[in-house]
Amino acid sequence: MVRITERFNIVEYRQMCLILFAWNPDSEEQLIVAANRDEFYNRPSQTAHRWKDNHHIIAGRDLQQQGTWLGITQSGRFAAVTNYRATDNRQYPYSRGALTSSFLKSEQSPEEYLHQIHDSQHQYAGFNLLVGDTSSLHYFSNRSEQPPRRLEKGIYGLSNHLLNTPWPKVTTGIKQFSQVVNGPLKAGTEKEKALLKLLQHDQPADDALLPDTGVGKMLEKLLSPLFIRSPSYGTRASTVVQIQRTGNHFFLEQSYSAEGETARKTTYKS
Repeated sequence: MVRITERFNIVEYRQMCLILFAWNPDSEEQLIVAANRDEFYNRPSQTAHRWKDNHHIIAGRDLQQQGTWLGITQSGRFAAVTNYRATDNRQYPYSRGALTSSFLKSEQSPEEYLHQIHDSQHQYAGFNLLVGDTSSLHYFSNRSEQPPRRLEKGIYGLSNHLLNTPWPKVTTGIKQFSQVVNGPLKAGTEKEKALLKLLQHDQPADDALLPDTGVGKMLEKLLSPLFIRSPSYGTRASTVVQIQRTGNHFFLEQSYSAEGETARKTTYKS
């Protein structure tokens, strides 16, 4: 088994997440999300909970910077962030986890918020950011030349490059996610279990399909599955979110201990 070294930590590849999502503003199930958070096991964090200082927010929390990787609010706001994989030893004034938590705390529209972030994008390390409410869903990366954009209805995949970059975990994830979302399973327990199961797919990609992001073939292989396992780094949580046009929501988080052992499961409904 490959051991992720301290060098890997230093060059800022941490939090190799995957977000699969379906956005259809005309559907009763307006937003469906299946996401994995990958991180070093020694980075302190809280599993999903209702924040005491902002009771309307449901999200996990990074205890090192106090931000979050993915969260929702009682009113149906949604935010999620992934890191952009690149060698970068620079220090930045702000944490990427603040991008999501600040949106969830605010009352700005997604468009207004991303306009503000666009103006301050160079103060953050490389990121991909999704923010939305019951009216619209928007995407922005500060490693793209494209401005923030409003997403059309469809099924998308996001890892640690730009939206829908065809990395094996993204293409495999979109295919399996589409089968669940568009399949015969009704909304509810059966669909949620199916989405959680696909997030636990831990088969590495074939060598011929691996991207070349500068980490070497051994690490590319280790990072290629939807669900990552290693002694020091891996998938720490899987999250399933469903938000309806009414603002009603379902939030499920399955957390994992070191090397992928199932730990706490948390569910919120409204």
